[in-house]
Amino acid sequence: MNYVTAFILGIINYALIDNVVLSRFLGLCPFLGVSKKTSTAVGMGASVIGVITISSVITYFVNRFVLIPLDLVYLRTIVYIMIIAALVQTVEIILKRKLPSLYKALGVYLPLITTNCAVLGVAIDSSQKGFDFFHTLIFAVGTSVGFLVSIVIMAGIRERIQYNKIPKAFQGMPIVLLAAGLMAIAFFGFKGVSFS
Repeated sequence: MNYVTAFILGIINYALIDNVVLSRFLGLCPFLGVSKKTSTAVGMGASVIGVITISSVITYFVNRFVLIPLDLVYLRTIVYIMIIAALVQTVEIILKRKLPSLYKALGVYLPLITTNCAVLGVAIDSSQKGFDFFHTLIFAVGTSVGFLVSIVIMAGIRERIQYNKIPKAFQGMPIVLLAAGLMAIAFFGFKGVSFS
């Protein structure tokens, strides 16, 4: 199997089959908080793609060439958090200058990318699983694309839900959690897909 095919199949696998939000339940805060509108969901998903991909690449090299050779693997989580925080600050500055409307729409959730457990989870998982650079890149891009797919689908569902009659007990977050559960069940159907 050539690298392009492996890359595409890996992205499909991590985006749909092993979706970070719907099968591993990482990144639920922005998933539930920013998915009220499709436009903000796309912006958040794109930002998360950038942060997860860049942070995974940087943490791969830091882990491989600094932490492991110096026997400082026990500092992995702290170092990764610092790298992710620096990247999020950079993304925040870029959005504030280049896309102020998206920056304002994302509001408090943009700095929360720093504490998005999906970002840290991808970096730590790829290190613990001993992925090489190519697999780290596939894992990062696929996982972040899966986050984008799930948050955009949820935003579309939430936009449609607001125009429906919903029983009082289910209004607000209960119907959103019910929809998320149904999405997780639907994505679970991809588990039977095999690429071999």
